Amino acid sequence: MRLSELSGKEIVDVKKAERLGVLGQTDLEIDESTGQIQALLIPSVKWFGFRKQGGEIRVPWQHIKKIGTDMIIIDVHEGEKVEE
Repeated sequence: MRLSELSGKEIVDVKKAERLGVLGQTDLEIDESTGQIQALLIPSVKWFGFRKQGGEIRVPWQHIKKIGTDMIIIDVHEGEKVEE
């Protein structure tokens, strides 16, 4: 799958049934030696996107459960949250 095919898909946490963001508004952590995506870095946003909370959620690639036509289903653990 190409990165352009992933762009625009909603990212949903399966445990909380919560929308975390849209791929394209996130950063990717890429392994320089292999070129593989290691993790998604999703910014934490509050108030309908008007105020940024200042942190991000790091979702390792292995926690992605399903990539569908419109969304990416993830299983994020509380220990994966990264505050900046």
